[in-house]
Amino acid sequence: MDRQAMKRFFRAQRDEDYSQIQYLTAKCTRLAHDKAVLEREFLVSREKERKLQNELDAVTTRLLHQEQLNLELRMNQDQLICRIRQQQNLVDVLQQRMVLLAEESRRDVELLQQVNSELVCLQSSEVQLEGLVEELHAEAQCRAALTDRLHAELRSKLVQLKELQETNDGLTEELRDLRKTHLEEVKELQQENKGSLSKLQETAEQFEWLCQQQKYWMRCVKRITGASSASPDHTSLLVSPKANLHGKKKSYPCVREKRPLTFWKVL
Repeated sequence: MDRQAMKRFFRAQRDEDYSQIQYLTAKCTRLAHDKAVLEREFLVSREKERKLQNELDAVTTRLLHQEQLNLELRMNQDQLICRIRQQQNLVDVLQQRMVLLAEESRRDVELLQQVNSELVCLQSSEVQLEGLVEELHAEAQCRAALTDRLHAELRSKLVQLKELQETNDGLTEELRDLRKTHLEEVKELQQENKGSLSKLQETAEQFEWLCQQQKYWMRCVKRITGASSASPDHTSLLVSPKANLHGKKKSYPCVREKRPLTFWKVL
């Protein structure tokens, strides 16, 4: 009866330890899954950051190219303005010359017509140059608007990059905290497992020792029973208290104590 109770007790203790080990295993699995999810999010944020960096480099390259084109347009515009001024100065000189020629001599009509024809050609050239300057100015305005739009796009990309960097830093910090917490929990679980294993080992040793003691007691009882049936005098010595008091004391090996019993303290 005691043996069955002890078996039930150890079976319940074993089931409880198994359930605790299964719970700890499931907890470790969940922590590993959370860690994998955070690492995937970290890799996704790193990939987004890399793409935004590439886009930022492309926009920066386009902006530098646009600035180079604007610089070339400004140089061409300055050259055209210089030519227009030269032509205007030439027109002024020709007009002054025409006035001088008209004032000095009206007799040279052919020279005046030639001068007038030259003046018409110069004026047409001036009109063409002014149209070209207006076209260049309009193109410069379009390029300036494009440059402003690229600057705005660059600023938005920089803001997005900054937000992604902040998100990446937050996820990195959270991953570091989770990794630290996971390591601490793993250490605690390992310590608890060590304590449970040592407790199970001690309980098994105590159970084995109790079984040995029970077998030893059974052998002692059988030996005493066999001795009682073999010699009635010996039975009277075992039964009579006076005989035990006045007779010689016997030391049975079944009553010796192997070691202190700590099993009931565990219970």
